[in-house]
Amino acid sequence: MRHLDALLAFFVATAAAALLTPLAGRVARRVGAMAEPSEGGLAREKTPQLGGLAIFAGAMLAAAIWMPEGRDATATRAILAGAAVITLVGTIDDIFELAPVLKLTGQIGAALIAVVIGNVKVVDLTIPFLGTPHFAHWVGGLLTVIWLVGIMNAVNFIDGVDGLAAGLVAIDGVAFTIIVFELKGPNSTPAGILAAITAGAALGFLFHNFHPAKIFMGDSGANLLGYLIGVVTIQGTLKTNAAIALVAPLVILAVPFLDTGFVVAKRLKYRRKPWTKDENHFHHRMARMGFSQRKTVLYMYAWTGLLACVAVAERVIPWHRHGQYYLGWTLLMAALGVVAVAGSLYVVYVLEIFKFKRLRERDLRQAEPTTTEHEIEVRVQREVETGEFETVG
Repeated sequence: MRHLDALLAFFVATAAAALLTPLAGRVARRVGAMAEPSEGGLAREKTPQLGGLAIFAGAMLAAAIWMPEGRDATATRAILAGAAVITLVGTIDDIFELAPVLKLTGQIGAALIAVVIGNVKVVDLTIPFLGTPHFAHWVGGLLTVIWLVGIMNAVNFIDGVDGLAAGLVAIDGVAFTIIVFELKGPNSTPAGILAAITAGAALGFLFHNFHPAKIFMGDSGANLLGYLIGVVTIQGTLKTNAAIALVAPLVILAVPFLDTGFVVAKRLKYRRKPWTKDENHFHHRMARMGFSQRKTVLYMYAWTGLLACVAVAERVIPWHRHGQYYLGWTLLMAALGVVAVAGSLYVVYVLEIFKFKRLRERDLRQAEPTTTEHEIEVRVQREVETGEFETVG
């Protein structure tokens, strides 16, 4: 029955978000929440950016029907209240552009509502090969707030190409739905339904956001989706005692985590503020290599889908039980792992670095034929490291 509830919630969230997104666009135009074209920005023309309102409405409608009440009522209400707060903060930012400290305060506030009122926090965490450490409640709460805020920002950071953030969250939400129900944890029903709702709301919005986008989700949508998927990871996986509890979120969310970690490390390395905008994200580098928005997004979808499949397969394929491993299934899992690692290395190294260097060196040779090979190599290496590029031609 719970699987049917999740499926119905998914379709209702999808339909509601898809139907309400054009209305959100009209609201954005009326209040002036428009993304202006800018160098390195997402918009190529003035585009409304309150798509998060439609995502929120679709998610809340499905949640009101299928999210459980009873003993889970307090947690459900707190989670939805936190979602409302972060959507409001994001909406204000989309209209007026809040200072980074105010946005961070809003993110922390939304996370605290879920943690303090809804008890969405981890006090026991199963870490493979290391056991299950127990955290004091305040430590678990603090770690959970940091986790939720981190995922909100990770989703926000990858929202740089038409359809990217919405598509990745839709894929991740479906994967989490399957895993959460398979884990059969204490919160599996509400968490599994919430994962399905999150995936559905993201997919419904994606119908209007895939390239060429008619509307952007804005901070209202990116922060909301990050918050919801973060809550799912806490309630549905990290609160269980399964060894996959920590591994699954890290694998499924690897793409936004890697992208965020990469750009933040670059900014810190060159003594820039972590929240400043630059063009070091994976999608920026793919664009500089000549990838279209659609091709970039499809590569990122494939990468995320591959990792999600590995995480789901680890749970649903009976490759081991009670310390006993089954050769055929174990070989299949190993093959899936090798493919996932190879695919990740292909995207990160070959596409992002190797091919970029080759194309950039070719452009510099054509524009400046008298420049030596060593000078070209030094310039390209500096550009790869800093993300700053000189105009040629």
